[in-house]
Amino acid sequence: MTINDFENSIGIEFSDKSLIETVFTHRSYLNEHRSLDIEHNERLEFLGDAVLELCTTEYLYKTFPDKAEGEMTNWRSALVKGESLSAEAKRLGMNELLKTSRGESKNTGKARDLLLANALEALIGCIYLDKGYEASYSFVEKNVVYKLPDILKKGLYYDPKSKFQEMSQDQLGITPTYEMISESGPDHAKIFVMGAYINNEKVGEGQGASKQRAQSEAASNALENWQSITNLFKK
Repeated sequence: MTINDFENSIGIEFSDKSLIETVFTHRSYLNEHRSLDIEHNERLEFLGDAVLELCTTEYLYKTFPDKAEGEMTNWRSALVKGESLSAEAKRLGMNELLKTSRGESKNTGKARDLLLANALEALIGCIYLDKGYEASYSFVEKNVVYKLPDILKKGLYYDPKSKFQEMSQDQLGITPTYEMISESGPDHAKIFVMGAYINNEKVGEGQGASKQRAQSEAASNALENWQSITNLFKK
């Protein structure tokens, strides 16, 4: 797939081709190609994250006038979490176009998913700069918000940290804690890795652009491992 193919597939032709080129350029790629006069996608990601949250919030606010803030916040979190965004990036074919270093290109699983989620946010930032807010809103509605009915039907909108704490306290009598494992990247585009712990035993790990998001991902990971955790602590 070429960038022109990608533009055709999402129905958007960008006026500023350097912007869409930036969307698919990871910092690590430029470290190996220092002669290239292009920007990596972290600033676009920073912008796109804010635009995504605004578009999603506006949609929920207008569509559900009788819903309380707390409930809509949980729905929004389910829509914009990293796992959901990376799945959409793959569906749109972004994985094929993402430019990374040789080392990064070998990463799979959660590490690759994080890069793809970030690239999707960068794409939303690109759409906002090149086409404006209405085009950004339409893209988010079509490619992110469309999953809301399925999320509501399956009850996937719970707050992972609250759910993990509730289950840990109810079933094990222990309150989980979180600790930072590592942080990397420049100040405006940090990547945090957090661990979820029960009695100093790491039971989940997650990463994100903020400590809060990384904690949420760690809690989700712990919930995925819940059966193993209960077996460990009930011995």
